[in-house]
Amino acid sequence: MNYKQAENWILNRLPFYQFQGSKAYKPGLDNIRSFVEHLNLNIKDIKLIHIGGTNGKGSTCAYLSSIIQESGYKVGTFTSPHFFDYRERIKVNNNKIEKGFISKFISTYRDIIEKLELTFFELSFGMSLCYYIEKNVDYAVIEVGLGGRLDATNIINPILSVITNISYDHTEILGNTLEKIALEKAGIIKKNTKVIIGERDKSTENVFIEIANKKFSEIIFASDYKSKFEYSDIEYFNKNINTVVQICKNLNDKKINENSIEKGILNINVNTDFYGRWTILNDNPKIIFDCAHNESGFIHLSKHLSLLKYDKLFFILSFVKGKNVKKLVSYLPAKSIIYFTSSNMSRSMDHDEIEESMGENINFDINPSRIYSNILSQASPNDLIVITGSNYIAKEIFHEK
Repeated sequence: MNYKQAENWILNRLPFYQFQGSKAYKPGLDNIRSFVEHLNLNIKDIKLIHIGGTNGKGSTCAYLSSIIQESGYKVGTFTSPHFFDYRERIKVNNNKIEKGFISKFISTYRDIIEKLELTFFELSFGMSLCYYIEKNVDYAVIEVGLGGRLDATNIINPILSVITNISYDHTEILGNTLEKIALEKAGIIKKNTKVIIGERDKSTENVFIEIANKKFSEIIFASDYKSKFEYSDIEYFNKNINTVVQICKNLNDKKINENSIEKGILNINVNTDFYGRWTILNDNPKIIFDCAHNESGFIHLSKHLSLLKYDKLFFILSFVKGKNVKKLVSYLPAKSIIYFTSSNMSRSMDHDEIEESMGENINFDINPSRIYSNILSQASPNDLIVITGSNYIAKEIFHEK
């Protein structure tokens, strides 16, 4: 089996949450535990850091990975989703997992993968652990896929657990109140293991405090501390930087010091190819891609847009099923010129669903590239174009990064 065959098998054969939604979500840890046991993995020598929360997981993982690299260590990162290439999900020091490793892994373990009926995410996570062992990484930064308590990544015993923040997302699975969502996210808190909470919130802080106390785990709210490291003019990036600084301080590793923290923050793009969070793709007109896809994400997006000057503001929006489109759009600046589209997956909202949610006629084109070209043809150098609402729309508009 060559790499292309292996990739197609992974993407098309296995239940894939990003494409299929909740019907591809299999909560519980039995399958992944059986898989890891079959793989006979010994991960005790890897220092694992577990990153959960609603928003900010990706940037937190990226900043932390960059800092660990600047400290002279080899770091693995497991993140999701990917924007252009499946291999983005599994990296070592910003190098994507090798194609040969994937094809060999699938050829070797295909039978057990099918026998256990693993999901796409379970397979990917198991493969990442194998890869980190082969590459002899010092640290591995593991991003939770969905929730926490029943997420496949929750089989690990990390040296530190992190929960960035809590807001409404995946309510059909995690619950329809912030307290219920927090309870699921708090499932990654382990016994006698420190937990860093990025943002203190009155509606959820007691959930975390109570569970941490039951687990005899020290809890640190990063927002209680003011970091001198604020290198972004984007508010939510600085919140994530502050969380990462607290993570680094609580690793108790002398090589991860203020010098490497500063270098890691400044060199995030070089060290991680950070993409998808307020990514500026062009000037004159300014073009920004941001993967905001829930209420909190749109609030932060709107806040930062209010700081920019422009003549006309164009949006290209794509959403998955189940989103309250009208509410999300309500956070966007008045007089925005909004175009809707669908991405090439069954879970994407189509014209009728978006129009039903908006309750009015909409500008819609099923072809994202065509909308993008049309906007470019009419935009002036002082205009602003924002593409958001979905991770996967990036590949359909920009093809390959």
